[in-house]
Amino acid sequence: MNIKDYGWDEHFNREWNQRSAEGMFPGRIIADYGQMMRAVTDSGEILVNRPVKKMDNELQLAVGDWIALEHAEETQSVCVRAVLARKTKFSRAAAGIEVKEQIIAANVDTVFLIQSLNRDFNMKRLERYLIAAWESGAVPVIVLTKADCCDNVADKMASVYNTAPGVEVHAISCITGEGIDEIKKYFMHGKTVALLGSSGVGKSTLVNTLAGKELLKTQEIREDDSRGRHTTTHRELLLLPQGGLVLDTPGMRALSLWEADAGMEVLFGDIEELVKLCRFYDCQHQNEPGCAVRNALDTNKLEMSRWESWLKLQKELAHLEAKKEGKLRQKEKQWGKQIAKFQKEFYKGRV
Repeated sequence: MNIKDYGWDEHFNREWNQRSAEGMFPGRIIADYGQMMRAVTDSGEILVNRPVKKMDNELQLAVGDWIALEHAEETQSVCVRAVLARKTKFSRAAAGIEVKEQIIAANVDTVFLIQSLNRDFNMKRLERYLIAAWESGAVPVIVLTKADCCDNVADKMASVYNTAPGVEVHAISCITGEGIDEIKKYFMHGKTVALLGSSGVGKSTLVNTLAGKELLKTQEIREDDSRGRHTTTHRELLLLPQGGLVLDTPGMRALSLWEADAGMEVLFGDIEELVKLCRFYDCQHQNEPGCAVRNALDTNKLEMSRWESWLKLQKELAHLEAKKEGKLRQKEKQWGKQIAKFQKEFYKGRV
């Protein structure tokens, strides 16, 4: 086994030379089972425990991460000692009450944003995936599956091209083989492609098709609603027989953005520029004189649907930032209490 097959390159070699210590060896996380993770090394695959989270260290590990490992004599196990700097990172705001980032995939070269051409086709959802993909640093590619189930593939592809100019779009079918050869070009030696999309869009089926054998279990499409049933339960990085790596992920019911500055600029750059052209810096884009946005809407230079999408995302991001600020203030308050407690005990001991 050679870690170069799993993406080890000059970038990570430089990182390793700067951070490694005697007795450590590199590995890449290829599966996440919660408290346990599977990593690949030059000596083969091993299971490692997820490091205990500490208050001063919130770095979370993700499938695709390169890590420094070491044999711990005291526990007779392999421990994670460090994480190498990531090339790319695809993340979202975690579901639930707590305000935190959830990393879906790390060190990915290309992101396949997958939608099926049946009932899953949703342009608003695709906008979110595109923003997150551009923010990650990886190259987004849109893959429309189940082309054999759609009668108007060309129309839907035109809608996608209009929403994501410059992004490559492929319509495929794992049943007929349509488009499969076209997407194989992304799977080069040492390169990682992540599959992201909702449940039932055919991610696992695509992995099996690319591999030429069943690497992942799949289930048939339900007749009542044209949806495949979700089968992937954890993130896993797989080495394809012909070379290249594919990262399969569980379907996401929702994608809440965590960071979006770069992604919003790419997808809504025209709107960002219009906002800057308004006469008043605090323009509400309602009835103010000199509003460039209202003028563009009135003259059909800006589609109302795009403006509404931008507004909705801006409100969501503003709400997220407010929650982040609140969490930061709470942390500062906790740290203040700890410091005060330490000082009290310290001076008490000196009296």
